[in-house]
Amino acid sequence: MKEQVIPIKSVLPGSIAEEGGIEAGDAILSVNGEKIRDIFDYRFLITNENLVLEILKQDGELWEIEIEKEEYEDLGLEFESLMIDDAKSCKNKCVFCFIDQLPKGMRDTLYFKDDDSRLSFFMGNYITLTNMTFEDINRIIKYKMSPINVSVHTTNPDLRVFMLKNKNAGDVVEKIQKLIDGGIEVNCQIVLCREINDEKELERSLKELGELYPGVKSVSVVPVGITKYREGLCYLKPYDMEASAKVIKQIESWQKKFLDKFGKRVVYIADEFYIMAEENIPAYEAYEDFPQIENGVGLIAQFKQEFMEYLEQLEHRSFEQENKLEQENKLKLKGSKDTQKFELRNISIATGVSSYLHIREMAEKLQQKYNHLNIKIYKIENHFFGENVTVTGLLTGQDILEQLKGKDLGEELLLSRSMLRSGEEVLLDDYTIKDIEQKLKINVSIVDNSGKDFIVKVLGKEL
Repeated sequence: MKEQVIPIKSVLPGSIAEEGGIEAGDAILSVNGEKIRDIFDYRFLITNENLVLEILKQDGELWEIEIEKEEYEDLGLEFESLMIDDAKSCKNKCVFCFIDQLPKGMRDTLYFKDDDSRLSFFMGNYITLTNMTFEDINRIIKYKMSPINVSVHTTNPDLRVFMLKNKNAGDVVEKIQKLIDGGIEVNCQIVLCREINDEKELERSLKELGELYPGVKSVSVVPVGITKYREGLCYLKPYDMEASAKVIKQIESWQKKFLDKFGKRVVYIADEFYIMAEENIPAYEAYEDFPQIENGVGLIAQFKQEFMEYLEQLEHRSFEQENKLEQENKLKLKGSKDTQKFELRNISIATGVSSYLHIREMAEKLQQKYNHLNIKIYKIENHFFGENVTVTGLLTGQDILEQLKGKDLGEELLLSRSMLRSGEEVLLDDYTIKDIEQKLKINVSIVDNSGKDFIVKVLGKEL
């Protein structure tokens, strides 16, 4: 079997590693005779004061470097990936799996189903624990990989085996309890499938997860995503207004119980349920410390809060500037003070169905304050995945192009960063921002998932 080597991406200047002659392009084989599987092994092993590193140089020469250092002092090595080895793939066949509902022909990485505790810790991914032994759980505890995000879906063992199509899925509560006993906090997720794990089953799940508080730090309940590519898959009934309202009522009842008992709501409802039920998104304070924000729960409330806070800052600055002008006996401004600062600005915003009304509301607030703004909001329907998929983050380039072609887009089009692959300007269907700019003959500006950045991009500058 070929020995695993861990390539070194870079060596920090002035570091212990540089002093030892280690260079970018070298590879580390072991620390104190122990092989390294991932960043957790590496971080744990290098905490010792006395180390022996086995290094494979670029020319094939094998070095053994002895190091004396302070306990926990870093060596200064950086690797290509935090994972170092390959991510663990999912062994389930969940009845609601979104990846199973993707059309053929998309990029390969979209079809990879990860179920790796390290990605849960590093990136907030949700894992099912079905491919983990109790030895693996002990490793999480050993390395203090907290918090861990777990896809629970149901605490009913038989139902979970059915939903995940995995005979090892029934012991999730036992595994969560072991994590908690080891000092690991757990955030849980329930993907709610209508007439499968809702109503009485949801009642059971929330009761049993609530009993694990504060080890179970939070629970999110999100609606199942249903695309048009479900041929040969288990039938799933989409949520409508009435069913969504029923879910909200049930969970809000549990929120009240938990709030009375723990001083925390513990369970949080996905924004999509409120939108489908045509109910108001809860106040910012209702999401407390936003423990499920990585799962998109509370995004709208957070976005609006950031929006209003920055808008108030701008109003305060404008008031101070006007007072200063008056004190200096300068001419009073006529009309809107903000109109005087800017030239006429015509822009457009493309957003998904679920966030359309909220984006429109905030755009209207800006137009009321800044008379120079002319903003057109375009609601993009998801033809690629189907009408049941309404979130902005799953919009594709082809739907944007098809539905904006020939429209009055002004001088600039704003798109949400949630549509893009992380760190790149590429959408789900591999259309790039440059493609959209060229085909629509428009400059595109990317808006971060931040209320402040929304204002900055709409105004075209930071004040």
